[in-house]
Amino acid sequence: MTVPRKEANRMPAHEDVRDLLGRRGLLCAAALLGAGALAGCATREGGGATTPANLKGKELAKAADVPVGGGTVVGDLKVVVTQPREGTFKAFSAVCTHQGATLGSVEDGMILCPSHGSGFGISDGSVKEGPARAPLKSYPCQLRDGAIYGV
Repeated sequence: MTVPRKEANRMPAHEDVRDLLGRRGLLCAAALLGAGALAGCATREGGGATTPANLKGKELAKAADVPVGGGTVVGDLKVVVTQPREGTFKAFSAVCTHQGATLGSVEDGMILCPSHGSGFGISDGSVKEGPARAPLKSYPCQLRDGAIYGV
């Protein structure tokens, strides 16, 4: 003989759906708010105000001001010009890929960010020390009449 089961205190089906959608909506809203908060803390990958078009034909630095194995930060152009080997010049964005600070100096073969300590290689702009994860943008340049120009 089977004993009839008591129905639990169940809501009608339409109330179940409304309750489920209400909880689901609340969870979705919380997830979106959390994602927005995290996006505000995100790091910048690449970027910077200067573009190759801004630099085309402009004198970036005098060759004599760019030491072999080092470089110079040209703050007003937001560019770093380096000379990894004698006669080889490179140009990079002077905007750190971590949080957009202007890079501060070139020391010991690295382009350094004063804000959080990121370091980038003078040959290729690659990340040598974090917290930055993306390399610096590189810009074409050439030596002409004793100066480095954007191309």
